[in-house]
Amino acid sequence: MATHMVLRIVRNGCRNLPRSGRRSFCSKPLNCNGTGDIANVPLSQPIPGLPPPRFTSAEASKNETQVTVLDNGLTVATENVFGQFCTVGVLINSGSRYEVAYPSGISHFLEKIAFGSTTQYTDKDKILQELEKHGGICDCQSSRDTLIYAMSAETRGLQAVVNILSEVINRPIITAEELEDAKMAVGFHIQGMELDPNPEPILMELIHQAAYRGNTLGLPHRCPPENIDKIEKNILYTYMKNYHTPERMVLAGVGMDHEQMVELAKEHFVKNYKPIWLEQENLVDKKMSVDNSLAQYTGGKVLVEKDLSNVSLGPTPMPELAHIVIGLESCSHKDDDFISFCVLNMMMGGGGSFSAGGPGKGMYTRLYLNVLNRFHWIHNATCYNHAYDDSGLFCIHASSHPDQLSDLVEVIVRELLNTTSFVDKIELQRAKTQLQSMLLMNLESRPVIFEDVGRQVLSSGHRKQPEYFYDLIGNIMAILNYIYTVFSIV
Repeated sequence: MATHMVLRIVRNGCRNLPRSGRRSFCSKPLNCNGTGDIANVPLSQPIPGLPPPRFTSAEASKNETQVTVLDNGLTVATENVFGQFCTVGVLINSGSRYEVAYPSGISHFLEKIAFGSTTQYTDKDKILQELEKHGGICDCQSSRDTLIYAMSAETRGLQAVVNILSEVINRPIITAEELEDAKMAVGFHIQGMELDPNPEPILMELIHQAAYRGNTLGLPHRCPPENIDKIEKNILYTYMKNYHTPERMVLAGVGMDHEQMVELAKEHFVKNYKPIWLEQENLVDKKMSVDNSLAQYTGGKVLVEKDLSNVSLGPTPMPELAHIVIGLESCSHKDDDFISFCVLNMMMGGGGSFSAGGPGKGMYTRLYLNVLNRFHWIHNATCYNHAYDDSGLFCIHASSHPDQLSDLVEVIVRELLNTTSFVDKIELQRAKTQLQSMLLMNLESRPVIFEDVGRQVLSSGHRKQPEYFYDLIGNIMAILNYIYTVFSIV
């Protein structure tokens, strides 16, 4: 009521003012000399004091990815999309799969200490202050096979951004305080995963351990609790010396001129390339070398018992659930059958038993129609497809009450085997259309384009355009015999 009274008073006050008084309420001089009236600016002319607008065109929007390999092995890849901001980052052929000779958890630590002290910046605040001048943000993410340092900022701040990237990757100063903070952050992250009602991160960790037991992709992605106190500064520097080398890196960017990026790369990653572990050799263990092992699919099982009796107590406690993940080796993202597995993943779909929506939410996928809609006691059934350079993992996560775990396994295995039988044309076309739309919609985001450019160039040395994958998806007429063979073995 009070709000309506205030609005009514303001309106009545404006109505009682003379016309010239009302305009002075919301008008001010346009120019610094006090002339001009903003209420009398024609829309057919540029507004004084503002920079001229920039417009794109359909021809200019069709940008190709340009790739240049520098003398020291560093690859520079860019795509010049329209806009005032850019996304720049370095993707490194590094990750938990390479930690076989180290205590597991190094990539987890590097993710936490990223953008800390360097030889040029005394602490993380200095880096953030420099980024703020250009409206920038930064982030670091690790996976099993890639470590990504990424930043987004105004295009005019590109030189400062590339300089910061060079500093945090090649010249980090890991202080005792930063190392302790990283250990604390890693510990909190692990505790958070254990307490999170969503078990997916833990389950994906376990299914990889079972599929690739004791090698490469089966090594822990997140630091095991017993390794937190084992990882010290010299171990981190030794790992970076072996894996953070120019020939294992791609400097990727979206939203800038390629030649400008190449020149900045030469200045900060070639001319001024002085990694701290080469300047201070006492920081590293010279006996360690690079591991080039290929992923070996072993198969197996991992069982974890967990007591949830003290979690979310009260009148509406969390449901007591048992979770399973059943997986099979699929293929590398370089394999010809990769697109077929992606279509199969969309066709299987799945989700939670209480999800709502239409076909766009996956309600017409097989795991919804044949599993969640038929068996009310199943709380979740979701399909995943993980693809890497040399292998892949196709799996289904499902959950139910522990008393019905045996029945749950039977239902999921039966649904996997059913993929070797008849595939309806309508469901296949729906899965293909959904995958095509997801591909194109995701690539409307600049950070997603950046990661796509970086990952493809890091893996193959070039980038295939979205149209290429769109056509491949559309050309799939049936799930390939390879998939039939894999699932028939079960």
